[in-house]
Amino acid sequence: MPRRSRSTPSRKQQHVALTLNKNVSFKSKTTGLEQLEFVHNALPELNLSEVNTSTTFLDKTLAAPLMVSSMTGGYKDALTINRQIAEVCEEQHIAMGVGSQRQALEDELYHRTFSVVREVAPSIPIVGNIGAAEVAKMTNADATQRLVELIRADAFTVHLNPLQEFLQPEGSTDFRGVLKGIELLVRQLPVPVIVKEIGAGISAHVARRLLDVGVKYIDVAGAGGTSWAGIETLRRKDREFASKFWDWGIPTAAAIQEVAELKSSTTEFTLVASGGITSGFEAAKCIALGADLTASARPMLKALTEEGKSGLRNLIQSWMQELKGIMFLTGSASVADLQKAQLVRYT
Repeated sequence: MPRRSRSTPSRKQQHVALTLNKNVSFKSKTTGLEQLEFVHNALPELNLSEVNTSTTFLDKTLAAPLMVSSMTGGYKDALTINRQIAEVCEEQHIAMGVGSQRQALEDELYHRTFSVVREVAPSIPIVGNIGAAEVAKMTNADATQRLVELIRADAFTVHLNPLQEFLQPEGSTDFRGVLKGIELLVRQLPVPVIVKEIGAGISAHVARRLLDVGVKYIDVAGAGGTSWAGIETLRRKDREFASKFWDWGIPTAAAIQEVAELKSSTTEFTLVASGGITSGFEAAKCIALGADLTASARPMLKALTEEGKSGLRNLIQSWMQELKGIMFLTGSASVADLQKAQLVRYT
């Protein structure tokens, strides 16, 4: 029988509230993307109408290389949030990931806060999610398979969050066996496994270990945006100690560059860039650094809660417009061309 926990829904609700209402950004560390600029192409030899921002992700066509990243689920109010995000993602033809489905393993009370996503978004890529600490305990993929089926997922994410678990008052810090658990899911799940961090970044060394066990999708989720160490610091009584880790992590730009370099020496894999992406400009820079897709969470959630579905829709459309403009001004007719666009550090 699934174990029942009253604490998980409450914790998920606290996370969303702190993300929206407190300053939980990195304090002194940035993504590093602001240091980069595109080299302007005064002879793009393109008609703007020829620029094609579409791409393929999980065998489905997206209007742009963009995903609304894993955020929430597993408590009452998450039903509305996830439904509205999914509705907009379906309209705009971009991908969506749900938040950790750990609560769905504990009981069925809030299952629909997850399943509603597929109900309203039948055609886009939908990605499930579970934490590394849960994966480390698994001896087979049966439980995870049920989570895949719950949302009819196109892929399933394992999020690596040792920093968050270390600082979380009720965190699980036994990370022995995580890689073995990931390998098990890669072998047994009928959908691809995506491995992501949640804001502290993935290094080339860790990426190589993931690739060696068969992972084909890596989301670096670097530092510089939302600090989950910061969020957990605000949930603790002994904040002075926890706050020392507020800015821990590999900046997003550095993580993308490190992991992207593996593409020239390893089997093919899809690189997702997230961690502090706040505009179409930053998304475009991630693509030029070697990412295949970009993902963002907090800006999307804030737009939805402050201005409703129209606010989220407008934000996504503005990012797409920025992306298309940058592609035109760099002479990039396709996303593949944008991956070859030149970035420099101007002084």
